[in-house]
Amino acid sequence: MTEKKSVWTEEEIEDIKKRIMEAMEQVIDPELGIDIVNLGLVYEVNVFNGGYCEMKITLTTMGCPLADVITEDILNAMKTIPEVTETDVKLVWYPAWDTSRMSRYARIALGIR
Repeated sequence: MTEKKSVWTEEEIEDIKKRIMEAMEQVIDPELGIDIVNLGLVYEVNVFNGGYCEMKITLTTMGCPLADVITEDILNAMKTIPEVTETDVKLVWYPAWDTSRMSRYARIALGIR
């Protein structure tokens, strides 16, 4: 795959999405010290031909003062995906986040059963 390609197959798009999620594992929630993927904060990733990516995320609490920090970290992590030329991070509140969205790893790390 090259970043100049404007039309991707479904398989290529799925590969790009997989690499995006791997990159999001490098984005750490500053308060909890766990990445946003394992916390279950990434709700949806859409990649469109031409390199546009729309990502829907949530936060553990409404009014989180670190929303801008996390968004900036996401945008920086997306720079490692050469096929993505533009990223739009949308903050959503539905469905509401709860601890059931966390991975087993995150639960163990935070001592949640």
